[in-house]
Amino acid sequence: MTRDTPGLWAVTAPDFPALTPLEGRIEADLAIVGAGYTGLSAALEAAQAGARVVVLDAEGVGAGGSGRNVGLVNAGLWLMPDEVEARLGAESGLLELLSAAPAAVWETVERHGIDCEARPAGTLHCATDAAGMQALEERARQWQGRQVAVALLDAAQARARTGTDRYLGALFDPRAGTIQPLAYARGLARAAMKAGAVIHAPARVTGARAQGRGWEVETERGKVGAARLIWAGNAYGTGPAANDSLTIMPYFNFATDPLPDDLRRSILPGGEGAWDTATVLTSFRLDAAGRFVIGSVGELGRADTAVHEAWASRQMRRLFPQLAGIPFAHRWFGRIGTTPDAVPRMVQTGPGAYGVTGFNGRGIGPGTVLGRELARTALGLQSALPVLPVAKPDPLRKVRGAGYRLGAAALHLADRRR
Repeated sequence: MTRDTPGLWAVTAPDFPALTPLEGRIEADLAIVGAGYTGLSAALEAAQAGARVVVLDAEGVGAGGSGRNVGLVNAGLWLMPDEVEARLGAESGLLELLSAAPAAVWETVERHGIDCEARPAGTLHCATDAAGMQALEERARQWQGRQVAVALLDAAQARARTGTDRYLGALFDPRAGTIQPLAYARGLARAAMKAGAVIHAPARVTGARAQGRGWEVETERGKVGAARLIWAGNAYGTGPAANDSLTIMPYFNFATDPLPDDLRRSILPGGEGAWDTATVLTSFRLDAAGRFVIGSVGELGRADTAVHEAWASRQMRRLFPQLAGIPFAHRWFGRIGTTPDAVPRMVQTGPGAYGVTGFNGRGIGPGTVLGRELARTALGLQSALPVLPVAKPDPLRKVRGAGYRLGAAALHLADRRR
């Protein structure tokens, strides 16, 4: 299997109408490159404000990370809250914006009637060792100091919530939850189109240049003349917002067929999504039909595939021995755009042109709210978005990207001895 198939999510997402390539030249107030969460949220916001919006994507709605991730709707960033404010300043408002990101997702789903298995039941960040538990304790202290009702669980409480005894404790975040990620992307696209946005795909952007008071965006078969421009491709993108500061980290998932009711009730009985504090982490959840989904860092489609699948099977049995012998029915992977400091890049790339990239594995909530704010910024409306200059290239990004892939494969291979 290659990255060209979003795996389980393409099977279970509601159908989406066929799109068409861009032919000839059209005019718009705002052109958006990328039909993932960020671009679609921006399109929805701008179209609702009355702008003429055109979205261009090389493959289709949710074809990148938005249709390939595990579906955990988390708040904040990977960084501790104190560190986010230390790096960007409390006055930037970014921490508050991202803290409320899951609420924005749930509100968007409800307002637009998006059928995406949304379940705001929270998430569990699970400690694999003493250092992981200490980190969760500090994260809990910092969020609770900001009046966020996260809860630190001991080993017994974590066992009751997850169904496994492999963790020393966990941090429960009630703001968060799970969705069917591709279905959410398609729902955003439907809402944006209903509001008047036009989406063209396949429509690979081959260039963009400032022209007069706006931009001319060129695809293989057409052009868009637009007053404003947003780059929203993230790890799959092109253009100045996806510059050489971004390192790509591959992430895979395997999923079973729907489990019998007795097994389903023994795993995450509260419906949370979960991941752990291991350096090469494990994520796991159930979908609405009771399929067990497990993921980690690594790429499929190479010789690594067998290594990662064997690891996923062992890890599933370690966490939940009752699943021994149950095969995987689906497998897929995607790309995560990471930055050296784990902070997204919100940039102005030219007059009236903006972009955001580098969600570092937190794309659903942040993509939703940052896309919305990016649209407001581009249209000259009041926005909470802190816009930064384009980041300098990272000369080691390709080395880091190879390290993610090869290091994960080595650890998953060595795991056979456990």
